[in-house]
Amino acid sequence: MADMYNNRPGNDTVTGGLEEAKKELETWMIKAEKADDVKSRLIVEKLEEDEAKEEAKKEMMAWVKKQDECRRDFTQSLSSVQDEIGELAKRKQDLLEKLRRCQAELEAKRAESTKLKQKFKIYAQIPDTEVRFSAQDKEEADDDSQPIRGVFTISQRPTVLLQGGQALITFEEEKVASQILKIAKCSVSCDNKSLDVKPKRLTMDPTVKFEVHLDVSRKQLKVSNVPPSMPEERMRDRLEMSFSRPSRGGGEVEGVEYDKSTGTGRVTFLHPGVAESLALRGRYRVDLDSEVNVQVGPIYKHQLRKFQTFCGSPKRTILLDNIEDITDEEDLQDHLEIHFQKPSNCGGEIESIKYLSGGKAVQAFFCEDLEERDE
Repeated sequence: MADMYNNRPGNDTVTGGLEEAKKELETWMIKAEKADDVKSRLIVEKLEEDEAKEEAKKEMMAWVKKQDECRRDFTQSLSSVQDEIGELAKRKQDLLEKLRRCQAELEAKRAESTKLKQKFKIYAQIPDTEVRFSAQDKEEADDDSQPIRGVFTISQRPTVLLQGGQALITFEEEKVASQILKIAKCSVSCDNKSLDVKPKRLTMDPTVKFEVHLDVSRKQLKVSNVPPSMPEERMRDRLEMSFSRPSRGGGEVEGVEYDKSTGTGRVTFLHPGVAESLALRGRYRVDLDSEVNVQVGPIYKHQLRKFQTFCGSPKRTILLDNIEDITDEEDLQDHLEIHFQKPSNCGGEIESIKYLSGGKAVQAFFCEDLEERDE
């Protein structure tokens, strides 16, 4: 009995351990199920991530391929642009070189143009000169309808600018001037002093010569300063009536031209002589809305013909330069004349001489030799 009572606690302990083991087993089984669920979920997630990774890899490879294509296209484009830039740079250099050549040619042309303008330009103003008719063509004298014709020859005299410390000497013979020009330096005695002067050949400014052919109408008259007070057709009728009146010096009118915008007109008379007499008056009274004085004048045509230019050096005149003012102007001029008249100094007879002291300047004019003009 005692053994039976002693063994009960042991059985109870075993039974309790089994219960705990069952409970623990159930707990671990639950945990194992949860772990399996987590594992399954993780596997699923891994598969999803692997698929996403694969997709990302494919997309990355596509972008890498596209990047390579873009890089290749960019390289080709860059090479093409660089080639084009090189061509443009070369073309720019060629254009700059051409521009420099053109600028050099332009400067040369401008210099040549300036030189020609200075050479052929007429600087002198032609003064007003009274003209006297010395002869008339007999054939034209018989025909009054022909215009008055005149031919005027305009000649510019050669000039040289004479400055202070210089002298001009004109000899009677050319050979004397040629002899003096062969001497590099001439020693002139002046009041117990020796004055060295340099003879030089003159270079004159270009000169011109031309003819002016002038035709003055005998039958036509120019009218100006006509006020625009009425229409052109009516104005022509009024002008024709006004210039047809003999009491005012007019005559029979053949035709009238009138320009309202300029206030000018032209009256053609049937007979010559009327226009000449009215042109000398300068003014004429016409009947418009009221009596008005208008300006009248001759109608002429002019032409320039036989335009010629001349340049060169005088044969009998030389220039003396580097003359010091060791005495007054008249005395020094006398000493120069005495020196260059002596044959022992290679001189000869002097036609004219002009010395100018320092600080002065004059324009010397030359005229043609009578012998050359007669030839």
